[in-house]
Amino acid sequence: MSRARRAQKIAATAAYGGGGVAAAATALGAIGYGVIKAEAIIARRIVGAPFDGSPDDNGVYGAGPGRPIEFLVLGDSSAAGMGADQPSQTVGAIIASGVAALTSRPVRLTNVAVVGAETAGMVGQLANVLEEGLVPEVAVIMIGANDVTHRTDRATSIRHLDATVRRLRALGCEVVVGTCPDLGTLQPVAQPLRLLMRRWSRDLAAAQTVAVVEAGGRTVSLGDLLGPEFASRPQEMFSRDQFHPSAAGYARAAAALLPSVCAALGVWGHDTGDRPPEWRRGEGVGPVAVAAGQAVREPGTEVSATAIGGQDRGPRGRWAVLLRRRQTPALAAEPPVREGVDDGARSDADARSDADAPTETLT
Repeated sequence: MSRARRAQKIAATAAYGGGGVAAAATALGAIGYGVIKAEAIIARRIVGAPFDGSPDDNGVYGAGPGRPIEFLVLGDSSAAGMGADQPSQTVGAIIASGVAALTSRPVRLTNVAVVGAETAGMVGQLANVLEEGLVPEVAVIMIGANDVTHRTDRATSIRHLDATVRRLRALGCEVVVGTCPDLGTLQPVAQPLRLLMRRWSRDLAAAQTVAVVEAGGRTVSLGDLLGPEFASRPQEMFSRDQFHPSAAGYARAAAALLPSVCAALGVWGHDTGDRPPEWRRGEGVGPVAVAAGQAVREPGTEVSATAIGGQDRGPRGRWAVLLRRRQTPALAAEPPVREGVDDGARSDADARSDADAPTETLT
């Protein structure tokens, strides 16, 4: 089963309240739970001591006339900024500063992300914010890594994410979700656990995209955004615990999310306005499940809802547009990935070997 179909199945199962797909259990049974458990113990010994908490980045960023833009951040330790040394180094603070600079208006950041949170915890995070009377204009969500490491039922995770996004959209709040990062890039985790974590996290990220777009939000694939830099410059990109990003790592993630936040707010900036997709950059329009599967392969890719001929749905579900707002030369962009490829265990050589095979892509 391709990743696009798995994502669609997980999201559909979540919508109807059933149990999750048992791919993780099947994989564990094939390889052996004892091996996986041993590798997890080794990884915990390598990873440094966790931080006591994360910087308090709540506050007003920027200056200018007018009412502050209300900006909400929900999620786990990556959203909270664990590993950053200063409040100004978190993803939320960097995005708030960027929006303030582009709008010449202050931005009030409310960050209620919780270290160690799973997707189910966001329901409570949002409820606490709304009880205090805050009505956010834009929200950024970063969640999923703990769902993978704790082997949470994926359909259950997607159901909670869907409910959170829909509640925010009902308030008129724009929503940008940074999907689950590719945990297969974590060097302290050895094989075969790292290979399984890559597949689980990528499948969850694709399912998150399907659910979020259906609910009216947009996603940005974080994938292995930090993988190459972590491998080449671990002392710079990792924080002291060798697990969470450093300030440089968070700046990289914020740079991927900021253009989509600006686009959601209608804020002028580089490549944030409405434009047709450019096929040479691997962009296009197609069913949301296909877009979700492709986005997983290209970090920094945005997926949002669109319409074709005035219709928002086609025979294979919701129409979605895939854009790569990050600066990449058009001619250097990878070709669109076909729907039928499952890249959980594929090498770069494997991917190149079938470059000439028939493909199903966004158009």
